[in-house]
Amino acid sequence: MHTPSRRSVLKSGAALAAVLAAPGRLRAAPKEIVIGGPAGAAKYFNADLFPVLEKKLDCKVLYEGTNSLTNLQKMQADKAAPKISVVIMDDPVMLPASAEGLITKMSASSIANLGKLVDGSVHQDGMWANYQRPWAGIAYSTKRMKTAPSKWSDLWDAKYASRVIVPSLSNTEGFWTLLAAAHLETGKPYKEAQYEIEAAFKKVKELKANLLNVYTNAPQAINLMEQGEAWMIGGQFSAYTLIRKAEGSPVDLAVPQDGGFAMPSGIAKVAGAPGGDLADAVIDFFLSPEAQTILADKAFVAPTNKGTPTPAGFPDPASLFAPDWAFVAKNRAAWVDRWSKEMT
Repeated sequence: MHTPSRRSVLKSGAALAAVLAAPGRLRAAPKEIVIGGPAGAAKYFNADLFPVLEKKLDCKVLYEGTNSLTNLQKMQADKAAPKISVVIMDDPVMLPASAEGLITKMSASSIANLGKLVDGSVHQDGMWANYQRPWAGIAYSTKRMKTAPSKWSDLWDAKYASRVIVPSLSNTEGFWTLLAAAHLETGKPYKEAQYEIEAAFKKVKELKANLLNVYTNAPQAINLMEQGEAWMIGGQFSAYTLIRKAEGSPVDLAVPQDGGFAMPSGIAKVAGAPGGDLADAVIDFFLSPEAQTILADKAFVAPTNKGTPTPAGFPDPASLFAPDWAFVAKNRAAWVDRWSKEMT
């Protein structure tokens, strides 16, 4: 029979005393999960959304904020051993991620809220889903314009010569001006007009006399509008403009009578990532009314879960047009090249 030594008894007693003095150490440390997403969302994600998520799921979020293309490149580089478990990217970038097997199909059996979203929110039978819908319209200077622009054709009105800014086609939101141009030139609804690219470029070239500049950097563009140099920004979106308005800037966002657009905000599970069931739970949280209520309040984005109340003044998310992003992704490089030649 083994008799413990005085030293081992003292050592065991000291260990027991340490545990009793700090009972919290008996609990396992919370699991960590890496989420990749937009840098612009980091402020309200970290301050308002992640604390709720971490408490609810007893986990620690490590957030990598950058742009969609950079997150795609990270996933490509780490395909053999992914570090990111949940990724948030624009829909056009989700397309190559899906084609390359970087994201994996989700189902309502493991992510219950996936089956509770408005039509058009789930893509490729569950490869990714839209957890929010920032809407795009016409941002305008409340300092310079007494009434909000009411239709997309206002951007072309001669009285706004050198007062209009639009995004470059190299920006995702740059497509909205091109789509509005196709609609105006053909008279067709957006669902049909999105394919009328020759008509779109014909009309958009007529906008050149009204352009103060074409931006690739959104903060610089809205700074010009805040200063009163620009009066309108075509194709600007809620999650940027209305945050600035809430901070006191003399800007606002109008949804024209001929319709607003749904910015593509997708969330997906990374294939082969270490998150496992926790990744499913994180995505389910993003798709829940609880999370989407926070996002609507802090980031001015329309919810996609049917059970989330739409705040007063927000457009009906089902009314926002979402284009054929596969068509856009296929042709975007050629359009950007043509834009640089014809709009400079």
